[in-house]
Amino acid sequence: MTYDKNPFPAGDADRHALWEMLVQRDIDAFIGQDWSMVEDDFVASSFFGMHAHFLSNADAWRLQFPRLEVYRDEWLRQAKETAATKFAEPLREALFRVTNMRDIDVDGDRAVLHKKFDGSVAKADGSVDRLKWQTLYFCTKVAGSWKIAGFVGYMPYPLGG
Repeated sequence: MTYDKNPFPAGDADRHALWEMLVQRDIDAFIGQDWSMVEDDFVASSFFGMHAHFLSNADAWRLQFPRLEVYRDEWLRQAKETAATKFAEPLREALFRVTNMRDIDVDGDRAVLHKKFDGSVAKADGSVDRLKWQTLYFCTKVAGSWKIAGFVGYMPYPLGG
């Protein structure tokens, strides 16, 4: 099975482009620890991100990424940590397998994307990394290209479950 196939046809240009940005490019950049592949995908001047800390209670969610640079540093830290881990299966295929971003609401130049992680990645030591969270991304079209304006991430999946 091909896990990295975009589920949105090219004729659905907005959803197709959003999936390419937040699934395909994000996974490839993350595995390669290459922020330069995704740095232009953000509205850097006004970006911010909330961290839900895997908690259902929204009162516990925090503005952990008030600026893009703060998020970039955490993203790179996580990418480096992941790269240092020995997996028992191809990581790229596993990340596509556990990632679902089929719910994308588009209205003009705004979009809300529901990205879910639900599955396990086998590690070489016999243990597994369990991925079970979701992120809401808020995107806007800038000069004809979709950009990430912000997100609420690391929410439990399912929320409240």
